[in-house]
Amino acid sequence: MNNNLSHKNWKNRLHDIIYEADTPIGKLFDVILLILIVLSIVFVMFESVKGLPIKTYTLLYYAEWIITIFFTFEYIARIISIKKPTSYIFSFYGVIDLLSTLPLYLSFFITGSSALLAVRALRLLRVFRILKISRYIGESNRLVKAIRDSRAKILVFLFAVLVLCIIMGTVMYIIEGEESGFKNIPISVYWCIVTLTTVGYGDIAPVTPLGQFLAAIIMIMGYGIIAVPTGIVSAEYTHHQSNKVHLNTQSCSHCSESEHRDNAKFCHKCGENLHNENE
Repeated sequence: MNNNLSHKNWKNRLHDIIYEADTPIGKLFDVILLILIVLSIVFVMFESVKGLPIKTYTLLYYAEWIITIFFTFEYIARIISIKKPTSYIFSFYGVIDLLSTLPLYLSFFITGSSALLAVRALRLLRVFRILKISRYIGESNRLVKAIRDSRAKILVFLFAVLVLCIIMGTVMYIIEGEESGFKNIPISVYWCIVTLTTVGYGDIAPVTPLGQFLAAIIMIMGYGIIAVPTGIVSAEYTHHQSNKVHLNTQSCSHCSESEHRDNAKFCHKCGENLHNENE
C-alpha cells in the first residue's frame, strides 16, 4: 500500500515538473526547455553553413546529441507521468516531439553513401522543435483558436480571391496574348496570383498600356487584400479576449488536457480529479 502511494506521489511530482508552469520548478523546467529548443534551432542553422572549421561541426554534433538525449528523457517522462499515455503520444505536440527527436537516432540505421542525403534531410526535421515553443506561450493558444474560429470566413475570402485571379488572368491573356509571355490562361492566372500577393517575379510582364494599367490595379488591390485576413483574425481574437475566462496552466494527470478554470476541481475533458496528490 505504501509502495503504491509512494509510486503515485513520485509520478505526481514528475507530472507537476513537466506539465505545470505555475510552480517554481515547473517554470524552471519550461525555461530550460525553451533555451534548449532555441539552441537546437541555432545549431541546425549553423550546420547548414559551408566553410566552417571542422572542430565547429564536431562541437555542434556533440551538442546536438546532448540536447537530443535530454529531449528523449523528456519525451519518456511525459509518457510515464500521465495515466493515459496515448493522449500525449498521438497529440499534436506528442507527434512533434517524436519527429524532432528521432532523426539523430535514425542516422545509425541508415547507412551507405546513397543514403547520406536522406539522413541529412531527416536531421533537418529537428527544426520542428521550434513548434514546441508555442506550448509554453499562453497567448498562442488563443491565437490558434481565433484562427480556427475564423476559418470559414478566411476560406470564403480565399475563394473570392481565386475567382478574381481567374477573371483577371483571363482578361490579361486576352489583352496581352502569347507575344508578351501570357501563353495560356493558367500561366496568366499564375501571373495574376503572383502580382496580387507580391509585386511579381519578373518572368512575365505586360507590355501594352492597357495591360500595364490592369497590372497596376491588381498590385494596388493586393495591398488591400492582404489586410483582410488580418482584420478577420484580429476581430475574432478581440472577441475571445473580451469573453476570456481566467484559466491556469494546470494539466490533467490522466489525459494531459490543460487550460482549466482557476477554481476547477475536475478535468473538463475526462472528469479526472485535478487535486489527486493524496489518492
